[in-house]
Amino acid sequence: MKKIKLITLIVFSFIFFSGFLTSDTDMYYRISKSLDIFGKVYKEVAINYVEEINPEEFMLAGIKSMLGQLDPYSVYVDSKDQKDLDIVTTGKYNGVGLSVGLEDNKVIVLDLLEGYSAQRQGMRLGDVIKKINDVELTKDNYDYFDIIQKGDKGASFTFTVKREGIEELLKFVLVKEEIEIANVPFYEFIPASSNNAYIKLSGFSRTAGEEIKNALIELGKRKKIESIILDLRGNPGGLLEAAIEVSQKFLKKGDKIVSVIGRDTTNKKEFFAKEEPLAGDIPLAVLVDDGTASAAEIVSGAIQDHDRGLIIGENTFGKGLVQSIIPLSGNTSLKMTSAKYYTPSGRCIQKVNYSEKNPVFEKQQTNTSSSFFTANKRKVYSAGGILPDSVVLQRKLSPLSSRLLAEGFFFKFATTYFNQNPKIEIANIDNEHLYSDFINYVKTQNFEFTSKSEKMIEQLKKTLKEEGYNSKANEELDKVVSEVNSSKNADFIKYKNDIILLVRDELIERIAGRKGRLKELLNYDIQFEKAFKLVSDRKAYNHILNK
Repeated sequence: MKKIKLITLIVFSFIFFSGFLTSDTDMYYRISKSLDIFGKVYKEVAINYVEEINPEEFMLAGIKSMLGQLDPYSVYVDSKDQKDLDIVTTGKYNGVGLSVGLEDNKVIVLDLLEGYSAQRQGMRLGDVIKKINDVELTKDNYDYFDIIQKGDKGASFTFTVKREGIEELLKFVLVKEEIEIANVPFYEFIPASSNNAYIKLSGFSRTAGEEIKNALIELGKRKKIESIILDLRGNPGGLLEAAIEVSQKFLKKGDKIVSVIGRDTTNKKEFFAKEEPLAGDIPLAVLVDDGTASAAEIVSGAIQDHDRGLIIGENTFGKGLVQSIIPLSGNTSLKMTSAKYYTPSGRCIQKVNYSEKNPVFEKQQTNTSSSFFTANKRKVYSAGGILPDSVVLQRKLSPLSSRLLAEGFFFKFATTYFNQNPKIEIANIDNEHLYSDFINYVKTQNFEFTSKSEKMIEQLKKTLKEEGYNSKANEELDKVVSEVNSSKNADFIKYKNDIILLVRDELIERIAGRKGRLKELLNYDIQFEKAFKLVSDRKAYNHILNK
């Protein structure tokens, strides 16, 4: 009897384990078979296609197409893009401290980093770069600017610049230096008379946690911090480690921050706060919007799940995927989604399910939202980003303002205005004169704005003609177009305040830099206004958190 049991156990064990072995072997067989077919197709086409094939580019196209079937975050990083990846991880790069763009086929300065070579030497936003050393810069060799950014620091370059309002060309000798991208570009007591610490966090490179710490310490030296508003709007995220470091400044020691789970669901990594929070239990509000993603959502989710503070603004982006960097040969690498992260309550906030109806994936799952609970038993949801505790929609730009912004009118006007008035101070800006000057400037540029309704009317007229309807209908539509044009002209008056604010933003950045602009924007920021109101009202604050 014992012998029979032993034989049965051996047979069962063989069947059980060979099931895994067969499955595993089958997977490797399928991979091997696919590689064989891929290799034969690649070789056959590369050698015998009617036109001569570039083998490297052909392979690269295959890799990109293959990864494109997965998700937008799994990508092949070639040697040209490796620098950008290094910047994300280290937060540092060598450069001269400016960003450029193309406008009317001219290479212009779009951004200046305060404290670095370009800004120190006196370059301005809107300057047109004509030459770097002896190389003329045009839209055709625009990438030459990126080429000089590579390499070691210490090299110097002569920039020849055309500035509006000055006839002769200007020359600036810029020295390449190590540039550290600030994760916290601005922090201050806002309003100035309050004890509310406002901190803008724009990224998550390695130094993000340290920068938050320094901001809190510096503000705490000035006066007692009674509330904190952490602004994560437009923050695309970054390193998981940085998200953990930032979270630790606000959560209690021992609080779970995030869990990371890959394909093997039994291999679960959990991360906890390992230090006492610098911010203690000071009332906290976190501002978010649809540009708040990845690491920024880890911080938001941890704060929300532990009821440590209020999340205010608009629904976040919904990126709950974690990427790993796998080094490859030739200074290239593979950035691949290797896991999903889960907030302390257990929710994955990934919004888009890339496996749904995708034959590339063995298991095609449907994204379903499930409910979870915070520490104070408040209901929160998965599969759709972080839903704020207090939803406050930011003011939307009018179609007219959006068009003027898209075509660069505010930027170009501010460039002209500042070059004509280089010593102007913020306190001396006259909004009425500024508005009047801007309208006159737009008129000189022959600005034309076709509204959505006009486009629809034109399409309707075209359809009427195709279907053979009489001209009477067209005449009636022409009257409507005339009415629309009258309304469009009135839009400049209707949206006068929006136009003034957008012009002021651009002008203030030229006068007081990026910090000045960020501070100015808070003056009419309804999301910040709501956050400040709630952190200042302990009763309302506690009520929302279910304390």
